Amino acid sequence: MAQPRTGRSLRYRRVLVKLSGEALMGKSGYGIDVEVLNQVAADICEAADLGLQLCLVVGGGNIYRGLAAATDGMDRVSGDYMGMLATVLNGLALGQALEAKGRSARVMSAIPMLSIAEPFIRARALAHLDDGHLLVFVGGTGNPFFTTDTTAALRAAEMGCDAIFKATQVDGVYDSDPTKNPKARRYDALSYDDVLRQDLRIMDGAAIALARDNRIPIIVFSIKEQGGLAAVLQGKGSSTTIS
Repeated sequence: MAQPRTGRSLRYRRVLVKLSGEALMGKSGYGIDVEVLNQVAADICEAADLGLQLCLVVGGGNIYRGLAAATDGMDRVSGDYMGMLATVLNGLALGQALEAKGRSARVMSAIPMLSIAEPFIRARALAHLDDGHLLVFVGGTGNPFFTTDTTAALRAAEMGCDAIFKATQVDGVYDSDPTKNPKARRYDALSYDDVLRQDLRIMDGAAIALARDNRIPIIVFSIKEQGGLAAVLQGKGSSTTIS
C-alpha cells in the first residue's frame, strides 16, 4: 500500500483516472473552460499529494462533438482519428495546468508527434512514474474503432494500475438517469457482468471486459465536487465499485 503524506495508508498504490472531454468544458457547449480545467487539475494534484502514482486518460468529446457537422458523411476511420487528435489537445491543456500547479506531468501519445508529446513507450512511462511524474495518455490506443474508455482499461493493464477511477457528472452508477428520475437508485457495488448484462453503459463493453480479464476494479465517482477524487481515494464520499 502507498503511504500518503498524511500518514494514512491508501488502498491503492497506482491508479488510472479516466476523464471525459465533457468534464473540461463546464457549462459551455464546446471547448475547454479554463476555470474548470484548473479545478480538475487542482483535484488531481490534491490526490497526488496523498502519495500514490497517477496516470490519466482524457477523452475528446468536448472538441470532437463540436465538429460533428464537419464529419457528416466521413468514414469511421477518419472520424476516429479526428477524435484521437481532440484528446491530444485536451491532454496538452491538462498537462500544462498540472505543471502550473507545481506538478511535473508527462504527456504521452499513442500517435507519434514528437514536437509536442512523448511517444507512449511502456518502459519509459513506468520510469516516469517511479520518478514522481504524473502521466497523461493521449491519442487513444492509436487505432480506430476503440474508445478512450477502452484506452483507459488498456493503459491501466499495461501500467499495472490497481484501479481505474472513472470520473463522471454523478456520484456513481444508477439504475436510471438521476438527473431525470429523482427516485433513481445508486449502486454501491456491481460486478463486471452486472454492468454488461444490464447494459448500464458507464463504460463501453470492451473496456469492462478488459478490466474484468485483468481484475482491475473500476470506481465511478463525481468530478463535480471539489476534492472528490482525493476523498474517494481515502474511502470517503459516494461512489460505485465495479469488480
